[in-house]
Amino acid sequence: MITRMSSLFLRTLREDPADAEVPSHKLLVRAGYVRRVAPGVYSWLPLGLRVLRRIEAIVRAEMDAMGAQEIQFPALLPREPYEATNRWTEYGPNLFRLKDRKGGDYLLGPTHEELFTLTVKGEYASYKDYPVSLYQIQNKYRDEARPRAGILRGREFLMKDSYSFDLTDEGLAASYGAHRATYVRIFDRLGLKYVIVKATSGAMGGSASEEFLAEVPIGEDTFVRSTASDYAANVEAVVTTAPPARDVADLPEAQVHHTPGTPTIETLVDFLNQAGLGREFTAADTLKNILFKTRKPGAKEWELLAVGLPGDREVDTKRLEASLEPAEVAVLEEADFAKHPFLVKGYIGPRALLDNGVRYLVDPRVVTGTAWVTGADKGDHHVVDLVAGRDFTPDGTIEAAEVREGDPAPDGAGTLVAARGIEIGHVFQLGRKYAEALGLTALGPDSKPVTITMGSYGIGVSRLVAVIAEQYHDAAGLVWPRNVAPADVHVVIAGKEETLRAAGEKLAEELHAQGVEVLLDDRTASPGVKFKDAELIGVPTIVVVGRGLANGVLEVKDRATDTRTEVPVDEVAAHVVGLVRG
Repeated sequence: MITRMSSLFLRTLREDPADAEVPSHKLLVRAGYVRRVAPGVYSWLPLGLRVLRRIEAIVRAEMDAMGAQEIQFPALLPREPYEATNRWTEYGPNLFRLKDRKGGDYLLGPTHEELFTLTVKGEYASYKDYPVSLYQIQNKYRDEARPRAGILRGREFLMKDSYSFDLTDEGLAASYGAHRATYVRIFDRLGLKYVIVKATSGAMGGSASEEFLAEVPIGEDTFVRSTASDYAANVEAVVTTAPPARDVADLPEAQVHHTPGTPTIETLVDFLNQAGLGREFTAADTLKNILFKTRKPGAKEWELLAVGLPGDREVDTKRLEASLEPAEVAVLEEADFAKHPFLVKGYIGPRALLDNGVRYLVDPRVVTGTAWVTGADKGDHHVVDLVAGRDFTPDGTIEAAEVREGDPAPDGAGTLVAARGIEIGHVFQLGRKYAEALGLTALGPDSKPVTITMGSYGIGVSRLVAVIAEQYHDAAGLVWPRNVAPADVHVVIAGKEETLRAAGEKLAEELHAQGVEVLLDDRTASPGVKFKDAELIGVPTIVVVGRGLANGVLEVKDRATDTRTEVPVDEVAAHVVGLVRG
C-alpha cells in the first residue's frame, strides 16, 4: 500500500495543544493521530487508527492463539443484570446512566462481566461444555471525574476484555496462567518495558489479581519492588509487615500529661523531648488518629471511621479507598466535628472513639504490647504509654498508611524501592461472585449443579497507543516500534525537481510490490517541513530522495538511532525490505 501525503487526511501542528501535559498527548495531537472532541473523548484520524488497528491485531492474534473465542456485545446495556450484582450502585458516579423513551434504565458498559456470564448461562448447561474462554475488543465508557493525559485516561476507550469459565478452582488457576502468559507475549511483541505487580481487585471482586504496568515517569500508578527479590506490587496491594506482638506484663502504666499547644505531631514531639520524661521521643512513637466518614453504595447516611497510624506516616488516600471499596470515603468537615463534641481536634485518642461507637481501624504496626503517645480526648492533653491490647482494643486493622522507599519488602527479602507506571493490563481470578449472583451453573457428572468459577482479563488497547508513545519518542517526535507504526517506511521527496519525484515514485512502487507499506511525502512543501513532519510522525525508517540522487545514492535514516546510511539507488528497495522483515 502507498499512502500519498498529498491526499492523506492529515495536518501536523508545530505547537503543543494547550491542554496537553504529557509527551504522548502532545505528540499524538501534533502529529495528527488524534483530535479532542470533548473532555476525555477523542477521534482517531487515519494514521492514529492504523496504529490502533495494528495493536488490536497483535492482541487478537495472541488471544486466538491461546484458544479464546471472540464475540461482540452491545455497549448499551440494560440495568437489570447490573442490579443483580449490585454494581449499578457500586460503580457510583463513574457509570454513564440513561433512560430510553419508555423510561427504562440503561447504561454504557464500563465492563461486561454480567453479559458474559448471562451469555454462557444461556448457551451452556453441562460440565462437558467447559472450560471456555471468550473475549471481545470493544469501546468502554466510564465517567471519569478528571479525564486527563489525552487517550491515557479517557471516558471512552477501546478495551480487550476476556473471561474464562471453569468448573474447578484448579481449572481457574490454569486459565489464569494461560491468560497471564498470553499477556506477556502481547506486551513483549509490542516492545514495552513493563512490570507485573500484585494488585487489588476493586469493584471487580475476586481473589488473585495482578496488574501489568508500563514503566513511565508520568505514570499515575505508584508501584514498589524489592531490592533483593522479584516481589513487585501496586502500592494499594502492599501488605504491611507487622512486628510481633509483645507481652503487656510489666509495661509502664499509661499517664495523661498536660501538653499545651501540641495539636500536631511535630509540636508534640518537641514538647515531649523537653518535658524531662527520661527518654527520647520520635514521631514513630506517636499514634495519630485521623477521622473520615464512609458511606456504602446506595446508603444515604455517612458513618464515622477513625484510622490510627504511627505519627511518622501519612494516610495514602488510594490505599485507604482500596481497603474500603466499594464504600465512598470523605474527610470530616467542621460541621461533622461540631456534631460530635467528643472529637477534640488535635487530641483525639482511642478511648473516646471506642466509647462512642466510632469504628476504629489501625495500621498493622499497632500490635498488642506496643506503647504509644496519643490524644487524651481533652484539649492540650496527651496520654503517654497507652498500650494496645491492654488499654485499648481496635476494631481491626487497615492498610491505609503510605508505603515508603526503604520499608521492608513483604516477602522478607530486601527493602522496597518505588517507581511509576501506567496500567496496561489487569488479570483477576474472579471466582464465583458473578456466577452466584446470576445463577451460572453446570450439571456435573453426578447430575448435581456445579457453580462455575470465572476469571477476568483486560487490556487497554487504545491506551497502549499512548503508552507506546510515552516509551518511544524523542525531542523531535514519535519513534514507533516497527510492528505498530502507521507505515513500514516513510519516503521523503526532498525537492521539486522531476527527477526526484520520479525516483521517489519508482521506489514507492518497488516497495509496494514487495508488500511494504509506504508513506510517500509527495507534497509541494519545502524539504525542511517534510523532514520535521517525518520525525514528528515517527515511522521507523525514513528514505530521503534528495541531493544524493545525483551521485546515485539515497539516504536511509533509522529514526530510533538517528543514524543515516547512504545506499545505492538500485539497492535501496532490497535494503528497506531487509529492515522491514528483520
